[in-house]
Amino acid sequence: MSRLLRNEIGLADFLESYSGGGFGFELKENRCCKGVLTLYFDDIEEPEHGLKLMESSQAKRIIRFIREHSDVDTLLIHCFAGVSRSRAVGVFAAKLLNVPFPEEDQDFNAHVYATLMKVWRSENEDT
Repeated sequence: MSRLLRNEIGLADFLESYSGGGFGFELKENRCCKGVLTLYFDDIEEPEHGLKLMESSQAKRIIRFIREHSDVDTLLIHCFAGVSRSRAVGVFAAKLLNVPFPEEDQDFNAHVYATLMKVWRSENEDT
């Protein structure tokens, strides 16, 4: 019996998670899931009062997670809504792992993608 190993990166709305809402369950490593990274920031592209913008430190954690788990069959990336933040991380992960991705598919959170690219470029300049 073959085992499917996958990684999960979960992104939740900050206010939902802070107030105890979030996904409604806690993602954990298990026999089918090699790693889990859960981060909290809102689906915004500019600072807004009361909301949490993705930070460089979170981008670093995502990049490290993708690199440390690049040997799995499936990389599952999701957010509470499953549209903009997770798509930005997915497009970035595809680029980082050299997985083909349609260039015309640019409907994602520009701030999340730009932050990941900025951190990734700065890390690669340091080496």
